Order: sequence, then C-alpha cells, then structure tokens
Amino acid sequence: MDAAERGSWEPIVGAIGPKLREARQQLGLSLQQLAARAEVSAAAIHKVERGDMVPTITTLLKLAGAVGRPIGHFVDDGAPPAPVATLITADERPAAPPEWAPAADGVDAAAIALPTARLPASGVIAEVDPGGGSGDTRPQRPGEEVVFVLDGTLQVEVAGERYRLRTGDALHYPTDRPHRWHNAEAHPARAVWFSVRS
Repeated sequence: MDAAERGSWEPIVGAIGPKLREARQQLGLSLQQLAARAEVSAAAIHKVERGDMVPTITTLLKLAGAVGRPIGHFVDDGAPPAPVATLITADERPAAPPEWAPAADGVDAAAIALPTARLPASGVIAEVDPGGGSGDTRPQRPGEEVVFVLDGTLQVEVAGERYRLRTGDALHYPTDRPHRWHNAEAHPARAVWFSVRS
C-alpha cells in the first residue's frame, strides 16, 4: 500500500477514538460502565480512545451499539462531528414547515425548531390575525403537540372538543385526531406550537 492510499483512510481511523470518547462522555459513562454495556474490556476501550488500538469490526459494532450510534458515525470521512445543538437566530428564522398548517389563512408563522433524524421535535411561532386560523382541519399524523398562547386568545378544537386559550394558557393534544384553531377575537393573537412526530 502506498502513502496516498494510507493517507486516505488514516484520518478516518484516527477519528474513531475521539468520537467514541465524546459519545461515552455525552452519556455520562465511565470506561468501566461502557465496558460492561458493550462487553469489551475497559483497557481495550481506553486504548481505542487514545488511538493506541484500532478496533476490529466486531468490537466497533459492540461499542457503537452500546453508545447508541450507527457504525457510520465512527467511520465517516473523519470530519468533526456535527454540533450537538441547533441554533436558529431571531433574524434567520426559516419559514414554518409546509405541513404544519397548509390551509392556514391570516397567519404569519416562522420555525423556531426544525425536526432532524436526531432531534424529532419542531416548533413554530405565529401571529394569527383576527379571523385567521389553521383552516378546516390540520393534517392528522401520529404524534403530539403543545400550543402555548403568548398574547391574545385562540379557539382550539381537538376531536370535537372546544377550548378557549387565553394569554398564558397551553393545550397538549394528540395530532392523530382532527384538530384546528382560529382567532375569533378583534385583536391579533401570538402563540407557539411544539410538535413531536411518532
């Protein structure tokens, strides 16, 4: 094997140890706790984390399973791991996801959290004009949602049950049942929706 071939895989192998250490520390596990969970000796894990040993595929599979990461997390292109958190600044808020309330009218909405494979929750902040609302019925899908009224009043209907939410009120409901909301007052309403899809 020439130097060029070695150079292509060495960064990938070299990143395994730091990624394993980071995953272990994020879970708050000691070397001994991870060893028990993965059925790999603590000494071997220590060597892998320090880069003194390249794990076999079997060992890597055990370690990946024990820290809840896909094996691809450890053998990607060696780039630094993605940030743990996602920042959405006030001046760079993306539009609300189109599936949030596709028939909404009289609503100015923006996302405050977008779902990812790792973080499935989403959030939307919206101002609802007088007479504005979600439309007849929002899409039904497995999951749950919380709406919190920041200012004003919203009428919310879930599976035929009607609720009047005032400033500071919150409603938690399943999204696999018919649900809709509207502003029946003469003043705008502001609210935040947090959703988790199952």
